[in-house]
Amino acid sequence: MNSLSLFPGMKTLKLNSGHDIPIVGLGTWRAQPEETEKAVHTALEAGYKHIDTAFNYNTEESIGEVVKKWTKEGKTKREDLFITTKLPHVGNRPKDVGRYLQMSLERLQMNYVDLYLVHMPFSFLGNPETHAPLTNEDGTFRLDVDNDVIGTWAEMEKQVEQGKAKSIGLSNFNLEQIEKICLSCKIKPSVLQVEHHAYLQQPDLVERCKKLGIVVTAYSPLGSPGANQHFSSKYNYELEDFPDILGHPTVGNLSEKYGKTPGQILLRHITQKGIVVIPKSLNPKRIKDNIDIFDFELIDDDIRMMNDLDRGEKGRIFDFLFFKGVEKHPEYPFKQRLTVDGEKISQL
Repeated sequence: MNSLSLFPGMKTLKLNSGHDIPIVGLGTWRAQPEETEKAVHTALEAGYKHIDTAFNYNTEESIGEVVKKWTKEGKTKREDLFITTKLPHVGNRPKDVGRYLQMSLERLQMNYVDLYLVHMPFSFLGNPETHAPLTNEDGTFRLDVDNDVIGTWAEMEKQVEQGKAKSIGLSNFNLEQIEKICLSCKIKPSVLQVEHHAYLQQPDLVERCKKLGIVVTAYSPLGSPGANQHFSSKYNYELEDFPDILGHPTVGNLSEKYGKTPGQILLRHITQKGIVVIPKSLNPKRIKDNIDIFDFELIDDDIRMMNDLDRGEKGRIFDFLFFKGVEKHPEYPFKQRLTVDGEKISQL
């Protein structure tokens, strides 16, 4: 399952669907259209084959334009790329799966995606025109508490059968929710995409996914340095003591030891465990650096030092509590985030 193999120009992992997923991809969350186009162009020039997006990111159109240009000019073929997108939280119900995937395909100007993920286990009621979540007078998000995750997954399976998605998977689901899907599915999830970095390593979840034959993809593998500013400006929400993983002394020492950037140390630590990474960057040098991680390996002692940085739930950045009231949704996945070791982690 997780043995490394060769994709055109890239290391990959084998999915349970039979397809390969490149072990390094470009994340595109929180980027403007022109920025996205430049980043994707730089990534393709640097040898990336894997681009990650989502309906909610509003980057699908820009990615589609770049891929269209590259294929038209003969620089690449569609089948040599791996494109991931996601079902949004406002479309997380059986009747909306096909409709939202079709919208994503039209934005991307593609006939299929390589991987389609259910972005969140919870769902919101949305504006049918703007696809933005609806809110109540007190600012809380209007929850769709009747969403049917099993029914939604059955519709995800139909997208594979119709050839619109080669593989399907989950994002931000907890272990109980994943196993619930696995007990009822015809097509097992190929991928679980979750927050994963040195401060939030989730070894039990990763190990269980391996036993289930599910490849784990790490989003925010560098700790998402700009996330807190985004939380503050968009949601008026801030995390106290926002982590600086790139600046941790252990990471800095290993950076000096191996002659690699702190970001490359963090990414190599994850990929050596057979986990896919999708770092997001708009900086051309960092985009290139993030894929240049296969000419060295961390020795076992250094892996153990990096493992020791794990903070468990206290290291989580994306608890989604910036969606005011989301913790009241029955499928909110991080109930343990609310109390750890008897201490309140987030003030509700």
